[in-house]
Amino acid sequence: MGQEANCEVRFGSKVSTGTALLETGDLIFRGDFRLSIPLKSIQSLEAADGVLRVTSPAGTALFSLGAQADKWAHKIRNPRTLADKLDVKPGMRVSLIGVRDRLEGRTRDITEGKAAKESDLIFFGAGTDKDLLKLRTLQKALKRNGAIWVVYPKGKKDITEIGVLKAGRQAGLVDTKVARFSDTHTALKFVIPLAKR
Repeated sequence: MGQEANCEVRFGSKVSTGTALLETGDLIFRGDFRLSIPLKSIQSLEAADGVLRVTSPAGTALFSLGAQADKWAHKIRNPRTLADKLDVKPGMRVSLIGVRDRLEGRTRDITEGKAAKESDLIFFGAGTDKDLLKLRTLQKALKRNGAIWVVYPKGKKDITEIGVLKAGRQAGLVDTKVARFSDTHTALKFVIPLAKR
């Protein structure tokens, strides 16, 4: 979700001004005290008069967010799915290479194990920097306005974000977005530069 705001938070007898963060799985506060509320643990949620009231097993926290309170409540109640974050739209032609299908039934036109011609999206699982040499070949199966998502493990020495970015650029692609694919994997989106489409 990636929302951030400076605000006052009341939690039990504690009151502090600090930074509130609405992340994919947690509502976080950093001030004179720290608070991390897993979104899945929220028992009740209310936005009124600029205050977001969040109740979880840990207690009730009041976030004074002003005009953003309603927006944050909506985002917590209606989280974006992985398919939303990865720009998968109904009817797209999608190719999965070394990646499990986590597209929530968004499209039926899915090819697994190889890149289908005229793919809108290619999800390519890479475990090492050497795997990234395939990007140039995969690009040939892509629609001119399509994208390749490189899905790679977090915190590994065999493959790093810098290595993925470098390989994409060497293949003539431009990186446009990064997304959390899972607890263990990150996804980087590459497209063909506008001038070459």
